[in-house]
This record gives sequence, C-alpha cells and structure tokens, in this order.
Amino acid sequence: MDETLREILDLQKCWTADNTEAMRRRGVLIRRTLAEHLREHTAALAEELKVPETDVGVEGRDGTGRKTEIPWTRVHLPARSPSATTGWYLVYLFSAAGDRVYLSLNQGTTRWTGSAFASRGHGEIAKRVEWARPLLKERLSERDDLVEFIDLRSVKSKLGDGYEAGNVVAVEYERSALPPESVLIEDLLFMAGLLSEVHRGEDTADHIPGDTAVEVLEAEEAAARTAGRRRSGTGQGRRMSAAERKALEDHSVGRATAHFEADGWSVEDVGAKEPYDLLLTRGDERLHVEVKGTTSEGAQVILTRAEVEKQREFAPHNALVVVHSIELDRTVSPPEAKGGVLHCTSPWEIREQHLKVVSYVYHHPDLS
Repeated sequence: MDETLREILDLQKCWTADNTEAMRRRGVLIRRTLAEHLREHTAALAEELKVPETDVGVEGRDGTGRKTEIPWTRVHLPARSPSATTGWYLVYLFSAAGDRVYLSLNQGTTRWTGSAFASRGHGEIAKRVEWARPLLKERLSERDDLVEFIDLRSVKSKLGDGYEAGNVVAVEYERSALPPESVLIEDLLFMAGLLSEVHRGEDTADHIPGDTAVEVLEAEEAAARTAGRRRSGTGQGRRMSAAERKALEDHSVGRATAHFEADGWSVEDVGAKEPYDLLLTRGDERLHVEVKGTTSEGAQVILTRAEVEKQREFAPHNALVVVHSIELDRTVSPPEAKGGVLHCTSPWEIREQHLKVVSYVYHHPDLS
C-alpha cells in the first residue's frame, strides 16, 4: 500500500486535465489498486465503525473525462454518505505538488436544497468542523501527530479549497517519509474509530450545523410514508418526541409573548383555537403572529396550508417569530427547552419562491 501511495504522488507531478498515459495510470491506482488495498481490511474497518461488513464502502475518483488535480480514495458508509458531496467519511487526498498525502476525516461540502445540491459556504463548513471536533476530544488525546489543517497546494482546482475547509482532523504523510503498510493500516483503523464517534454524534445531536432541521425531516418522512414511499435521505440524527415538541412550542411562545409585551402589546395565546399562535392588540392595532421554535438555525420551518392561507389573509397585520438554536434538556422529565435566538419578521409576506411543497393531495378526475 505504501508503494501505491508513493506512485500516485509521483504521478501528481505529471498532472494534466488530459487523459495522458500518466493520468490513466494514476486513475487505475486511485480507483482500483488503492481501493482494493483498503477493501482487504473491510472486516477490521467494520469493527471500528460498529457496522456489518456489507455496510462499508470504498471508492476512488480521479475525474470523469477531464482529470482532477486532487484525486481521492475514500472509506464511507453508503447509507450515511452515498456520495462524496454529502455526509462524513475518511479520504486519502493527494497534494497537487505530489509531496504529501493526507488521510482525512472529512465531509461533503454541499447540501440538499430539495431540488439540487448547493455548495456550503466556508462559514457553514467551519461550523460543522467545530461541531465535530469536540466529539473526538477523548480519542484525540491518544495521539499528538494529527493535524487540523491540510495544505493540498491546489493551483487549478477549487475543489482543493473545499477539501481543506472540510477537514476535521488528518494524518499527514510526506512523500519522503511514507511509513510501511502496517502503520498505514493502524492509522486507518484509528481514523475509522474517529468516524464512528462522529456518526454516534449525528445520532444523538439535536441539530448539526447546515443540516436540514429535524422537524422538516420528520414532515418529509411522514409525507413519504403517507404516500407509500420509502424515503432514501441521508439524514440521521435524533427525532423529536411529543414531549420535546411541546417543550419547544411552549418555550418559543413564551419567548415571543415576553418580546411583544415588552414592546407594549397586549398578548393573547389563541393557538388552541386558531391557525396561528398569538393575537396582539395595542390601541387600534392588531397583529396576528405565527411562532416557530427549533433547535436548528431556523432557516427552514414547517407551515401548514391553513397557516399560510391565514397569514396571507392577515398581511400586513401579521408576523412570523422564529426562536432558533434552542437547547433541549432531556435529563429532566418532562424535557425542558431553554435559550435560543428570537427573530421577528413583520409584516410577513409569504412568497411562493420561499415555499417548498412537501406533498400533494391529488384529486383523481375519474374517481372524484
């Protein structure tokens, strides 16, 4: 395996986007030879990742047609990271200069918008790295040779910048000092243990920066079940119990009530009988307020058809309050919500381009 890494690095010095003989050889090494080396250790990887052997995936890419400046071979769980654009995984990244290769715990640098994959900004990627690193603190204390910053020395490709930003932690191997295969495999299995910790964090987190809000995932999954479809998303993570949802709702309505009372409004909670939450009065003024609470950053919230129709009817005498980044304390019963950031939009104009359809009710003309 060390000889394979060394040859790939040597071929990096011959990089061109054209499919030359050197690039064809590089492609064989990336997509086949190195991948086969890694597959020989599937059983040990599965043990570290705490999954069946059949759940472990290995793949390499060096460009389709035009050859990429930074080729890679990765180890991943297809159920969590079906492509290198999504999820968390381990990946060998080869520097453009051919002087070093990194074994990186990395991530997809795009996110699903509902219709396409959009690039995550570097700020969002940085937040995800900051979320992941504390999960590894105990395991990282076992070693002092890992790096948080990688330098792929990419000149022509913007992908190199994304790989560098997405790195959580990596093992760095210089071309002039590549260790023997036994050490490389030892490092690989250690890094697989780190990836397992990130996956465990995914399954217990209220929210991971940049990921779809849990209430949106639940709505999409419920719509898929109702339609008799199996939803094949990559979302893992904790789902909300009824008690947790109620804690979020009560907390966010309480925060909104205090916000408006401080501004001189009289506040009535009408959520039990109306398709909105708060009715505000101040002299001759009236305001109809929809309140949403979430553990996410609040970029997406779920609205019912009735909520949308009513708020369009009330506009401009209406408001949307989103209390986002709420913390849930599950150590007590019932669970308690605390904190969060309140954002108020008033008047609230609901535009079609800001709505995403989760499901349809189809009236069949022949059966209606």
